[in-house]
This record gives sequence, structure tokens and C-alpha cells, in this order.
Amino acid sequence: MNIPLADGRSVGIRYPFETPPKAGDAIEIAPGVLWLRLPLPMALDHVNVYALDDGDGWTVIDTGFDTRKTRAIWETALKGPLAGKPVNRVVVTHYHPDHIGLAGWFQSLGAELVTTRTSWLFARMLVLDEQPVPVAETLAFWRAAGMDAGLLDRRAKERPFNFADVVARLPLGYTRITEGTKIHMGGRNWHVRIGNGHAPEHATFWSQDDHLILGGDQLLPSISANIGVYATEPDADPLGEWLDSCADFQRHAQPNHLILPGHKLPFTGLDMRLGQMIDNHIGALARLEEHLREPDTAVGCFLTIFKRQIGEGEYGLALVEAVAHLNHLLKAGRVTRIMRQDGAWLWQTKR
Repeated sequence: MNIPLADGRSVGIRYPFETPPKAGDAIEIAPGVLWLRLPLPMALDHVNVYALDDGDGWTVIDTGFDTRKTRAIWETALKGPLAGKPVNRVVVTHYHPDHIGLAGWFQSLGAELVTTRTSWLFARMLVLDEQPVPVAETLAFWRAAGMDAGLLDRRAKERPFNFADVVARLPLGYTRITEGTKIHMGGRNWHVRIGNGHAPEHATFWSQDDHLILGGDQLLPSISANIGVYATEPDADPLGEWLDSCADFQRHAQPNHLILPGHKLPFTGLDMRLGQMIDNHIGALARLEEHLREPDTAVGCFLTIFKRQIGEGEYGLALVEAVAHLNHLLKAGRVTRIMRQDGAWLWQTKR
């Protein structure tokens, strides 16, 4: 585990569990807390979920995609490490499909759904909003970001990703949690702390009885959560919200906290990790400001922000994150923008 220095600072980030569980299996992180891992069909090829033993049944934290494969893995786990006891409650950290995908399925089996209001509303709206091709507002948003004309033309004719593809329909009814909510799970009392930036009203859970934290995607060890702006709110500043959330969490982070994240491995050293997450974006903003001494589009800033070439599989996430960084600089008064005749914003450092 993590070893604190005499003054309480962390010596670094540590990974007490070096090997993740196999599909359908579980690793006991602490008494009554099981770690399971589910596959995802993308570069980030997994999501971590957790089962907390409530005695007569389980509370499940996040669910994975709604696919036949994932349902089959859950059915294997329910008969195996979950010992045939029912899932009585599903707690969802945030509305992204790898976390809420099977919540509706568990509800159909009798489970209660617990999440934030924004997560429930977003997920239910997006499941019902199925589109055969991108809508006009999305195309305009991509054009404004400087998407290559050929790629834009091709994507305009393709079926986009739809929540309904991998998220089970959510029935009416859920239990709301907010900042400061107290919830009892797995024999522990947990304090809800809300973060923003990666997803609005992202719930994290801090045990009041030991040093466990359920971090979702707000607290990840070795990768950066995507911070994106979308056509739904094109002038949003999620990066500002993310930086504020990280700073707020720093006030509570202890060297011996064991973080159970939504991806990668459980880790200690949250105090250091939060600093890294802040510095990562501060550095990207500084590089971006220097790059924009000459005007450029959001897409033209990829290499500056990410320090590597972006392939087509990563293009969409890179685009929304580039816009997030630019919006943050714009709101801070550090850049300006003008629209080209082709509908793309040109951004430039404020002189």
C-alpha cells in the first residue's frame, strides 16, 4: 500500500492490486467489496464495476454496456462470486454508457436505481433520442471545430453512435443523490462528493468507516478522463469545472485513501494524482496559448494539446477536448476567435 512521509504527503501513486479480475470473476478489495471488470469494444477496453455486500443482496456500482456479452458476464458473476444473491440496488456514478448501460436491465430485475438527477435525465433523454444520421447542429459544431471537409462529408452520411445502441431503456423512477448525501452500502457509511467536468454531477463516494473511495471516472490513476464540449452546449467550460473539482477534492484527499476507479487499477496517492491531473491541463493550456500566436482551428491544435498524432478512432474525443481547452481560454479572456467563411472558428492568443 501507499506509504506516507512524516509530514503526511504521499510518496507516490501505488497499485496494491497488480492484476485485474477476469470476466465473470471478482477480487475482494476489502470485506464486502468486490471488484469486477467488464469488456468494452474500444481502445479503452474495459470498465471497472464494484459489488458491495448488503447482507440480503448486493449494491452494484456502475454496470457496463448493454450487450449480450456483458449480460452473460453479469449472469456468470451473479451465480459465482455474488453467490446467487440478488442485486437490490444499482448506484451509477455518471450517465456515460459504459457506466449506466445496464441500469435499466437491473431495474427490470427488481433493483433500485440511485444516481444524480443530471445523470438520470441525460441518460433517459439520450436513450430516447435515436438518430439515423448526425443532426444539423452536430454537423455545424464539427464544422466550427475545423473538421476536415472530406471527413465531415463522410460522417454526415453515417449512423452516429446512439445511446440506445448500448444503453438499456430506463423506466420511470430513480433515487436521487446530491453533494453531501449519506448512503449505507457494503456495511459502510459513505459520503457523496460531486465532481464536474468529465460529466455533470459525477458522484464519488467516500467511506466514513475506512479509506475506500469509489471514484468512477472523476478519479483515475494513469489516464486522463475526457473533458469534452458537445453540440448540446457548445459554449460550455467543462475544463474550468474539472479544475475546480480537482482543487475541491484535494482538500479531502489523504495518502492512505484507496481509490476504486472506473478504469485501470485501484490506487493510492490521490493527493499526488489530483495535482498531476491539474498540472496536465495547465500545461496543455500554456502550450495552446503559445501555439495560438498564429490563428488556428480546434482540429489544428491537436498535436499541441495531446503531443501526439491523433488517429481517426480518437478523432471525435480529441475534437471535443480541444474545444474544451479553447473555450476555457476564451472565458478567461486569453484568446479570441473569429469565424471563417467556411464556418470554422479561428482562435488566436489575445494580444
